[in-house]
Amino acid sequence: MMKINVIFYSLFGHNYKMAEAVAEGAREVEGAEVGLYQVQETFTPEILEKMGATESKKMFSHIPVATVDNLEEADAIIFGTPTRFGMMIAQMRAFLDRTGGIWVKGALIGKVGSVFTSSATQHGGQESTILNFHTTLLHHGMIIVGVPYSEERQSILTEITGGSPYGASTIAGNGPDTRQPSENELGIARFQGKHVAEITKKLVG
Repeated sequence: MMKINVIFYSLFGHNYKMAEAVAEGAREVEGAEVGLYQVQETFTPEILEKMGATESKKMFSHIPVATVDNLEEADAIIFGTPTRFGMMIAQMRAFLDRTGGIWVKGALIGKVGSVFTSSATQHGGQESTILNFHTTLLHHGMIIVGVPYSEERQSILTEITGGSPYGASTIAGNGPDTRQPSENELGIARFQGKHVAEITKKLVG
């Protein structure tokens, strides 16, 4: 058995849907035990209400909040974060900033790490967010896995879509009632989850 944890932050549900697809793909690999977790919210209920996110948050309120233990226990961790100015969102940064203790122990060295994301616009920093995220994973000594071009859905030209060699992504727009992840984007997310699980299986086997 191998343990694969998908840890995401979502405000309006876009990254939650992508996280579910990633987890679905990972479960396709025999021997994969997959956990799904969300990072702790830092916005107050009042701010969430003003942003129009209260109802969206209910969609995944049943998902447990991630702890540092969920990093240590896993053989692979797939992170999902929205883009904020080309970098990960503050809630994810706050979660990772609590990992100094396991960094000192080298607890994540040799584990597989992978990232998916979303942005409000087509060129809103999807690739830079994932690449910036990789810096933290490398400091932890993780083995980074992306999405190779054998996943041909990232190369289509017939529609606007997220997805790159760095990881799955979706174009989400601004707010709760915007574009939802397309089937092409969800397909890339499933591929990423399965690919990470296959690589992890080879490493732990």
